[in-house]
Amino acid sequence: MSRFRAFRARSRILKSFISRILLVGLVCLWTDHAALAQDGSSAAAVGTDKVIVEPLDQTVSVIGRFVPKKSGVVAARISAPVEEYLVQVGDRVEKGDVLALLVKDTFVWERNRQRAEVQSARAQLQTDRDTLLLLEQELERLDGLRKSPAFSEARYADKAQEVARAKSQISRSAAQIKAAEANLALGELDLTYTTIIAPYPGAIIRRHSENGAYVREGDPLVTLLDYTNLEIEADVPANRISGLPVGRELDAVFENGQALRATVRAVIPDENPRTRTRRVRFIPTFIDNTSSSAANQSVTIRVPVGEVRDVITVHKDAVLNRRGSQIVIVKQDSKAIFKSVELGEAVGSRFVVLSGLKEGDEVVVRGNERIRPGQDLVDQNVKPKDPS
Repeated sequence: MSRFRAFRARSRILKSFISRILLVGLVCLWTDHAALAQDGSSAAAVGTDKVIVEPLDQTVSVIGRFVPKKSGVVAARISAPVEEYLVQVGDRVEKGDVLALLVKDTFVWERNRQRAEVQSARAQLQTDRDTLLLLEQELERLDGLRKSPAFSEARYADKAQEVARAKSQISRSAAQIKAAEANLALGELDLTYTTIIAPYPGAIIRRHSENGAYVREGDPLVTLLDYTNLEIEADVPANRISGLPVGRELDAVFENGQALRATVRAVIPDENPRTRTRRVRFIPTFIDNTSSSAANQSVTIRVPVGEVRDVITVHKDAVLNRRGSQIVIVKQDSKAIFKSVELGEAVGSRFVVLSGLKEGDEVVVRGNERIRPGQDLVDQNVKPKDPS
């Protein structure tokens, strides 16, 4: 029985304590309400941000690759055995460096024979000229006997024909000299072709034959890649091509994070119907001595979504969603003005404003959850004024 009485006494004490706490809370709420009724509203400390105009330059990442402007096989221009390779796979060479030698004995003797033919043709021409000179002298003597009874018209006509034939023979001999000289030039050229030289600087990435192997005209000897003159090629979606005029510079980055610039050189007018992409060639500009010497190395290019245009933007923290509408609180004459806005796409930490705001508007970005229309606003780093 005594336990029950003690329990009731403790219950009465607890109820009395709770009642006092509730009374104090009601008094505080009434005091705040009275102060608000007397003052109209209390100043709220808020953080603000300006509505600005900035260029809209959104980008999408496109994977590109380095491609050489010059790359291919260095082929034999004549048929001959390979005497010696002077390069190995991976060697760097300059333009004009000797890559391989072909056996040239046959071409040396052929060149010598053609030289002899040129000399023979020249000698024949000299002989024909001497013959013509002799015939012209005989024709001149016959012409001097024209008034003499010993003059024969038939013999004179025959000699004149012999002179004409001698002149034709001289022309023929001169042509034979030119033909012999042309053959000699071809022989000299074939002889130079026994030395295989690099047509441009680059690296040897493959050898197609070995010493002693017989190669025919046109057979590949080495594959050469010009690693000093690389471009970037990327397959860009066709709906992004409008933002890639020739000469535009874009940001790009290697897989290791190093940055570079890529300038549009050409858009290939050939669309892939399966992927709806077009090939675009870029000229790379390396930053901080960054360089690449590897064809097919990957690089990420930031391609613009479309043409760059100026747009009005507002910070994302200024936007409130109220009953399905988007509201922004504008600080105007230190008062809270609620404005309904229409927003577009996101630009980083901001939204594009389609309507409802103008450049320079000061909007609340911190402390805007409990603000009432018309309430006084002060910057967050300034203490609110004492209502008294």
